[in-house]
Amino acid sequence: MEGKDRLTDIRIVFLLALLCCFLWGSATPAIKIGYSAFSIAASDTASIILFAGIRFFTAGALVILFQSILTRHFVRPDKAALPSIAILAAAQTAIQYFCFYIGVAHTSGVAGTIATGTGGFFTILLAALIFRLEKMTRQKIIGCLLGFGGVVAMNIRFGSSIGTGFSMLGEGMVLLAQISYAASGNIMKKFSSRFPVAMLSGYQFMLGGLVLAAAGYAAGGRIAAVSSLPDLLLLAYLAMISSVAYTVWGILMQHNPVSRVAIFSFLTPLSGVLLSAVFLGEAAEALSAGNMLALLLVSLGIWTVNRRSVG
Repeated sequence: MEGKDRLTDIRIVFLLALLCCFLWGSATPAIKIGYSAFSIAASDTASIILFAGIRFFTAGALVILFQSILTRHFVRPDKAALPSIAILAAAQTAIQYFCFYIGVAHTSGVAGTIATGTGGFFTILLAALIFRLEKMTRQKIIGCLLGFGGVVAMNIRFGSSIGTGFSMLGEGMVLLAQISYAASGNIMKKFSSRFPVAMLSGYQFMLGGLVLAAAGYAAGGRIAAVSSLPDLLLLAYLAMISSVAYTVWGILMQHNPVSRVAIFSFLTPLSGVLLSAVFLGEAAEALSAGNMLALLLVSLGIWTVNRRSVG
């Protein structure tokens, strides 16, 4: 079986998507641990953005380094690819993570991770309505409604009014980040027909990271210096999440229909909730009735949207 054929094999798609979703699911608890390790307060927006910029610039450098080693020559972008890199840097890194990092700082790890599960719905909606990569069907509409029902269920505090737990600065910013993520995924699929995914991912991360870091620093953001090996490993892990997950996901999107890959997005909130419960001590919230219902609806929604892809 040739390389391109392997990337359309459902078993290979499953294993690679599982890796991506586990990494993304671990991002929310890892970021929150990072805030503590680098002495960043939830209210210190400038330092949060600076921290994000450093992470993504490092991630981009890692992608280019590893790809250069694999190809045995330095990977540099063609002039024709520069506009594509700039567009991706804005959508996939600068805008998405400006919103995401602020949102994560103002919500729990569990709530933030479940909110990221909406990225799959936005990806399908934009693919059908904006980018015209797929047709919108009744099945997809029902699936999207189920997913948004999961977001609502996530914010129900039983015994309180619906929506009591929703914060625009918290879950709201995470949702905005997912819209940017969905747009960038569809844009990447279009651009990957002309340029290598690894090159696009690496340089857009570096450019987007520079923009975020410069903006955060100019606004007065500062982070504590790396003072221990665990702190260094944490920063390296955060960079690896992006460098590995987005590059692999982009390659899967390049060789498969959007829906076929997006079905596996439900693994992100599932793994994220579990990891938040383990590392952030949020077991009680993770196992609450509202979040269990949310996880069920999110999973059913993505399955409903994409079930014909795997039938």
